[in-house]
Amino acid sequence: MNVLLLGSGGREHAMAWKIRQSNHLQSLYIAPGNAGTAQHGINVPLAAHDLPAVKSFVLSHHIHMVVVGPEAPLVEGMRDFFVSDPQLKNIRFFGPGKAGAMLEGSKDYAKSFMQRHGIPTAQSATFTVDTLQEGLQFINSTTAPYVLKADGLAAGKGVLIIEEKEEAQAALREMLEGKQFGEASSKVVIEEFLKGTELSAFVITDGSNYTILPEAKDYKRAGEGDTGPNTGGMGCISPVPFADAAFMETVEADIIRPTVSGLQKEGIPYCGFIFFGLMNVDGKPYVIEYNVRMGDPEAEVVIPRIKSDLLQLMTEATDNNLSDRSPEIVSDYAAAVMMVSGGYPGKYNKGEVIHGLQDAGDSIIFHAGTKQVGEDIVTNGGRVIAVTSLKPSMDEALAASYAACSHISFKNSYYRTDLGRDLKRFIR
Repeated sequence: MNVLLLGSGGREHAMAWKIRQSNHLQSLYIAPGNAGTAQHGINVPLAAHDLPAVKSFVLSHHIHMVVVGPEAPLVEGMRDFFVSDPQLKNIRFFGPGKAGAMLEGSKDYAKSFMQRHGIPTAQSATFTVDTLQEGLQFINSTTAPYVLKADGLAAGKGVLIIEEKEEAQAALREMLEGKQFGEASSKVVIEEFLKGTELSAFVITDGSNYTILPEAKDYKRAGEGDTGPNTGGMGCISPVPFADAAFMETVEADIIRPTVSGLQKEGIPYCGFIFFGLMNVDGKPYVIEYNVRMGDPEAEVVIPRIKSDLLQLMTEATDNNLSDRSPEIVSDYAAAVMMVSGGYPGKYNKGEVIHGLQDAGDSIIFHAGTKQVGEDIVTNGGRVIAVTSLKPSMDEALAASYAACSHISFKNSYYRTDLGRDLKRFIR
């Protein structure tokens, strides 16, 4: 099977690494890829939004399946383009159409979907620039902390959690009037703050059946002790110690199953990943958000724990023939530490030479923001590499990843050293 994988981050490197292991694979192309994905397939200079170029490549290289890594092409309707084109409609496409991708493309839509199908989530209200005054009054009538979310895609940075009422009101003005996140904040969802511990659950679904993948806990804040601005993710751990069989049975019964059946009831075909961003509130899971693709850095811990053939699971989903069997999962803990460019998520430099990648021991290095320049691999983004280790315990996995990070360097590199501390109390 010839596969075209779209994307260029750590998630796509993890997917390429795993797909390369499949006996069903003939050729793997990654567009545009990075210095790491080039180790597992052929990088091609294609932009996902250039649909005519993607079509030409798919036809000329006899692609059998297209796998979309990031959310933007899905929200923009790439699957719909394939389905409506007579030359492309029979090519397997792993990723939902525009209607299904609205679960991530609009937080207001996702909230309405959850309300329609009785899926537990925080109370919320949505405001636009025309209802700004109502939004300011809403903040005035509620208690801190205040959770403000840009309605549309904001590269993982469109959620603000603010302690002070006046600051929250100023932030709402900036999001709506100042267009802080562009069109993504033309609507803002103000949400009840849920106090608990976050985690994420994942499924592959063909729209009626689903396969549950390992859960994970990621770390969004840039600074130690969960301080500083939100990022795309500073690291991740799987499994999550408190997500025992009973807890995950509740997640499946109250959240996963109603979501998949809700899509069916509303006549929305869906093939791909569903990512459930959850909050554990006193043992009860609530949905914070949906994503319609694999997470990043979650992919860098979830995918290494999947023993089963990922390409086979994707093929079954695209054929509407996903079995109800559970994939074989590695029992070890996986811990990913994200090494980032100094200044991220604000301004940072690119083009810094990365040293020591060959000195990571048995840890897996997933490239997120890198490129090859001559003999050197250099930084090409804010999140540069994810260092993943699998070990029998969480502490051992973290220790191995941190040891590997100590051997890798680039100018102004940074990583958090406190991952997993919040989970220790759940380990018996």
